[in-house]
Amino acid sequence: MAMLGAMVGAGNIWRMPFTTGENGGGAFLVAYILLLYLIAVPGLMAETMIGRYTNHGVIGAFRKVLGSKRAQGLGLVVLVVNVALMSYYAPIIGWALYYAGHSVLMTFTQPGFLPQAFWEGFINNSALVVGMHTVTMAGLAGVLVFGIRRGIERVVKWMIPLLVVALVAVSIRGITLPGGMEGVAFVFTPDWGYLTRGSTWVAALSQALFSTGLGWGIALTYGSYLSRYDDVPLGGGLFTAIGNTSIGLLAVFATFPVVFAFGLEPSAGSNLLFISMAQVFPELPGGSLWAIVFFVSFFFATFTSGLGITEVAVTTVSEETRLSRTGAVLASCGAIWLFGLPSAYSSAFLGQMDFMFGSFGLPLATLSIIALVAWKFGPERARVIDLNRNAGVYVGSWWNPVVKYVIPVVMVFILGYGVYSSIGTPNQRLMLLGVAFMAALVAASTAVMSVVGDEPPSGSATVPGGDD
Repeated sequence: MAMLGAMVGAGNIWRMPFTTGENGGGAFLVAYILLLYLIAVPGLMAETMIGRYTNHGVIGAFRKVLGSKRAQGLGLVVLVVNVALMSYYAPIIGWALYYAGHSVLMTFTQPGFLPQAFWEGFINNSALVVGMHTVTMAGLAGVLVFGIRRGIERVVKWMIPLLVVALVAVSIRGITLPGGMEGVAFVFTPDWGYLTRGSTWVAALSQALFSTGLGWGIALTYGSYLSRYDDVPLGGGLFTAIGNTSIGLLAVFATFPVVFAFGLEPSAGSNLLFISMAQVFPELPGGSLWAIVFFVSFFFATFTSGLGITEVAVTTVSEETRLSRTGAVLASCGAIWLFGLPSAYSSAFLGQMDFMFGSFGLPLATLSIIALVAWKFGPERARVIDLNRNAGVYVGSWWNPVVKYVIPVVMVFILGYGVYSSIGTPNQRLMLLGVAFMAALVAASTAVMSVVGDEPPSGSATVPGGDD
């Protein structure tokens, strides 16, 4: 449930509906599901397995497998990318919290409510957005300080079931609206022409990576807490992927029946949730209640993802320094809060960060983790000595070439496509900056770790399976 909570977030509730709308509805979902099970599930198995085998966070895992101080820099690359991703994800959690709070105050059903003006008034109020970002990071720190079992697990075992119930309720209500079935038809009637477009497959692959968290270090970190006989293929791969897909589809079903029932534009982009969806609640019987259900569940999703993403930094800092769990939480959350201030202050800067690290940082981090398993540890060795231990679902030899060749090639393709698609566009300068930054990050990380990458201080490592 903790792993599922880490996966299910803005990528499912916010990003998946509008990405589906922009890429042909059902055709996009076909491409997404194919790539999810071809790329993301085998990758999640590999990432979870290497965490369980090494019993370390991202830097310690690279240290144990590679045995080279310089090579540990790839673990530092994963950590830096993770912190960067979380630095602009945290303000989005703040957006969700703000909307959830106003849904409870019944703002969205008050006479004269204007969704566009409300959104612009919020996003252009930098002090308010920074304030919500600060509250978000304080809330995450308050949960993380109690560790995996006493903190994260206690939260997600309530939030994730409530999220599912809320999405089911909104989906049923949307389908029963006049015209709501047109939204279902939009999802289940693929425009096959979209499957001939490269942009559809790239969008589907990006969604599969973004929504599952492959390469963020989350699966590796959570895997480091698993016992020797936990079922990695079923729990770390299939269950989390099926749960992630199910909740993503629920978000689609919760969105498009309402969109079509009220004549909204399904390809409205990122505004689909914060502006388009907000304007339908005054028209719904019991709209105040449905607004609460929808936006509170959205906050739940983003908050549990924030816990998983931040835990990567917390575990690594706890292992690599003499800081206590509390100290590691404060240091990690403080750094993320600080680095997130520009994204909270400016939504334009947030978009630039998303382009740089979503297009180049995340594929680089994923490639680093998968290469660790595929080219150093060895996929056959991983499959035989760890992955299939006590596995309810046996992983066959088909897994080896997928991890060793298919996933690395796909990651290189994403990096190359990010460069190619930016040439001659307004993003060209940002693309060059992103490529230069990632190259400098790899060089600096390997150089730093070659100097300071010794074994962590005695007694500082996190105890796998313990309360932390």
